[in-house]
Amino acid sequence: MDKTSFWKSGHKPTLFSAFLYFDMSFMIWVLIGPLIVIIMKDYPMDPVQKANLVALPILGGSMLRLALGFLTDYIGPKRTGQLGMLLTTIPLVWGWKFVDSLGQMYLVALLLGIAGASFAAALPLASQWYPKEHQGLAMGIAGAGNSGTVFSTLFANRIAQHFGSWETVFGLALIPILISFIVFTIFAKDSPTRPAPKKLSHYATILRHKDAWLFCLLYMVTFGGFVGLSNYLTIFFNTQYGLSAVRAADFTTICVIAGSFFRPIGGVLSDRIGGIRVLTILYAGAAVMLGSVSLLPSLTLVIVLLFVGMMCLGAGNGSVFQLVPQRFGNEIGIVTGIVGAAGGLGGYALPLILGSLYKSTGSYAPGFLILSGIVIGSLVLLTIVQISWKKTWSEQGRTAKAESIS
Repeated sequence: MDKTSFWKSGHKPTLFSAFLYFDMSFMIWVLIGPLIVIIMKDYPMDPVQKANLVALPILGGSMLRLALGFLTDYIGPKRTGQLGMLLTTIPLVWGWKFVDSLGQMYLVALLLGIAGASFAAALPLASQWYPKEHQGLAMGIAGAGNSGTVFSTLFANRIAQHFGSWETVFGLALIPILISFIVFTIFAKDSPTRPAPKKLSHYATILRHKDAWLFCLLYMVTFGGFVGLSNYLTIFFNTQYGLSAVRAADFTTICVIAGSFFRPIGGVLSDRIGGIRVLTILYAGAAVMLGSVSLLPSLTLVIVLLFVGMMCLGAGNGSVFQLVPQRFGNEIGIVTGIVGAAGGLGGYALPLILGSLYKSTGSYAPGFLILSGIVIGSLVLLTIVQISWKKTWSEQGRTAKAESIS
């Protein structure tokens, strides 16, 4: 039977709505990362405190993705997305009008995780409209919403300097999230074939599967590496190379663009030649790049290394989520929440690794060397488990084909 092409399958207004929701939410989620150099003028911080502040939104997103993953299965991804956008306005208003201490800033940072949790609704919303052969591209396009990071790194500090206040950036961020809410409400639709709601007990059932834990570990490296570096690189460029807030964020933008826009490419390549094969290549590339960054070369060279490294991590996100629906197609909402939460934990740990080691050693070299080692460990793990995956999934495919014939 002929397969329907990608452009003739699915629901394009929903795919666009999922992308827009994720894009604007991601922009807000990482808002503190580029602003940190300006914020610390009002609230002086040591390297660990700075790392904590940029890491807390990632931790909040990690925790809340489980909640939104459950809601996605129970009330549907569209309603969950609408709720997520409305709740995102809370930390924005708080940061705009009411913050007056570093302690309150920490709370605002944690609540920005609501925006990061959008992952658990946006991706299932898109995924449930598309057949398995187009999962990589569909999830890649929706997931390319992490390009919202570019808006934060490119414009947040410029807006703050123009208005003389970083708080104003939080207020202005209300505009795109409310516009996204309106567009999302009008155009997004839940798939008519979306799976029936799952109970809380299904989370425990999913976690009994070894593959769920393996996907969590793999995504902790790809997504965790991408979002962690997205939030921390402004600090790195400012501290290591003495760049201004705007200049440091601009170079961060260059690196973020690579990770954001190569995510769909990772999905497409995985559809064509296999997610396992593509992910293996990407892990190897990321490990080499991060290991080379540990040498702390010239600014020009380090940007090239981080660009390619972030490209590998971003494309790796698409590869991981090309594999997930093949294994957990009927539990995509729950699994997306669980795996996404794990990715967030990886992103939370990365700034703390770099910040803590810089405080104790006075150098970023050990931190990047450890990050490279973690990626190598994931590559070894993938090499080991792919043998059983290929065997198991091929058997499942033969069984499904036999059942369809009978």
